[in-house]
Amino acid sequence: MTTGMTTRRGTRAWGAAVLCSLALAGCSAQGGVDEGRASDPKPAPTSADRAAARQEPTKKPAPDPAALKNVRVNVSDGQTVGVGMPISLTFDRPVPEAERAAVERRLKVATDPGVTGSWSWVKDRNLHEGQRVDYRPREPWKPGTKVTVHAGSRTTRTFEVGRSLVATVDVRTHTMKVVKDGRTREVKVTAGAPGMDTWNGTMVVLDKQSRVLMDSRTVGYGKAYKDYYNYAVHLTTSGTYLHENPNANATAGESNVTHGCIGLATDGTARRFYGEVIPGDIVRVVGSKETVAPGNGYGGWNVDWEQWRAGSALR
Repeated sequence: MTTGMTTRRGTRAWGAAVLCSLALAGCSAQGGVDEGRASDPKPAPTSADRAAARQEPTKKPAPDPAALKNVRVNVSDGQTVGVGMPISLTFDRPVPEAERAAVERRLKVATDPGVTGSWSWVKDRNLHEGQRVDYRPREPWKPGTKVTVHAGSRTTRTFEVGRSLVATVDVRTHTMKVVKDGRTREVKVTAGAPGMDTWNGTMVVLDKQSRVLMDSRTVGYGKAYKDYYNYAVHLTTSGTYLHENPNANATAGESNVTHGCIGLATDGTARRFYGEVIPGDIVRVVGSKETVAPGNGYGGWNVDWEQWRAGSALR
């Protein structure tokens, strides 16, 4: 069996700043007419009034913080994502702690319907402290939610949340329960062998590829494997995938034999899951040991709400 799972030590740190919560409403003020009272007509402006208006300075908007000049957003404009997808911004340099509040003030999230959500500074596994800030709602998005993100005055993304898909892998029973739009089915799987356990906790699909080269030397397992694997659903930046694995033909539903990934049989099981999953879908693992870190992919759902809010730089 092979997988692309890395060693786990040293990946738990994550950025935390100070308390804040962003309460977002998906409604706008409505214009109205006061029909109960007539207003007095205003006198025509004089030449002196017009001259004073011309001399009044125009207030310019505050410039964006320098960190937002080359900000990168994890979602594409017009993309459809799963209910677990956070909004993740990364910067080309670490943002000093003293500057993070100014950055957050220029980040706006508008949703329809409205949600309660918060930004939180996250220590990305492959970046420095202060190079990533994520936004997530208190609970997973509702299907059909429309989201617009403004990162300063020059960067805007609009995306939509699609149907709900949540897959729960129980490493003790070697099964995966897939709940898609309220319909449930059970799939036999094989997970990480003892000592190479699959991450516990909630992960979010980063991307997927029909064929991926997996090399054990890149994840700390020496020359254990190097081969191509099909129908690979990417779950963590440390190399966890849910993918087709020939070893699952005999072990799925019976035992855990992988190097940390979740293996599906070659009888069409892996292909079916691959075909229906999209970035942002939730894969939750239960019954394992160490919980995936917030910055190892999109692991922020493993942080409770108050702790997540505490990661904001705003008071």
